[in-house]
Amino acid sequence: MIQLPFIGAFLEATGVILEKKALKDKNMNFKNYTTYEFLAIIIVMLPILYFTWKIESSAGSLGNIILFAFVIIVATLANLLIFYSLKRENVTEFEPIWLMLPMFTIILAFILFKTERNLVSVILASIASLTLVIAHVKKHHLKMDKYILAAILGSFLFAVELIASKPLLLFYNPFTFSFIRCFFIFLICFSLFRPNGKELNKKIGMMLILIGVMWVMYRAIIYYGYETVGIIHTTTIFILSPVLMFLFAIIFLKEKPTMRQIISTIIIVACVVASVVINNL
Repeated sequence: MIQLPFIGAFLEATGVILEKKALKDKNMNFKNYTTYEFLAIIIVMLPILYFTWKIESSAGSLGNIILFAFVIIVATLANLLIFYSLKRENVTEFEPIWLMLPMFTIILAFILFKTERNLVSVILASIASLTLVIAHVKKHHLKMDKYILAAILGSFLFAVELIASKPLLLFYNPFTFSFIRCFFIFLICFSLFRPNGKELNKKIGMMLILIGVMWVMYRAIIYYGYETVGIIHTTTIFILSPVLMFLFAIIFLKEKPTMRQIISTIIIVACVVASVVINNL
């Protein structure tokens, strides 16, 4: 089912574009948005759980519970940081940073899993990372404001979360795992921010449900890919997501990319594509 990660990449890119449109509402702050989005994901998943609920008894061991708690905490922080950045940054500015997620994921997979070790991937990831820094240099100064730094840290934490999730997927159906993760992220955000719903209207509500559907399918696909074809192979296909995000932002949000952003995106994608080709020779 090699086509599934390509579908997942499309879902991820579309989801981020819709998130940006929702966050552009001046009354919607990133904290409340995070809470609403995870509530929407839970609502979308509830009917599916009847058919997909599966937890192995080994999931209840102390080590696995601690690891799952770590995943939830890291995922909560990652989402808040990404939405904080996306609220302020244009998608064309955000997109090269989002490209760091697969880079971080590949590096961590190389370090932590023997079956995923490939020196070529790490070298190409380093080249891509350097390209990202150069893309944000303007007039000999780094254009690294707090929103860009939040996006970089959020991308890294997402990579940590995804890597930490892999051992747990042995004990859960992907939908079950995703639901439990999202349910506790919602509880944490709701407890911290206590949104009153005044920012919501019919249009935003429908958009949140649509975004929820996309992220449910995205997570199921990425977890399935990790279990069947491995982290690095799945991740390299998902690199198409930021590329589509970049194009969608130009077409639908009328954002104007700089030449450095265009070149940066091309080089980073070329590095990951080269990694896929070389690893399959």
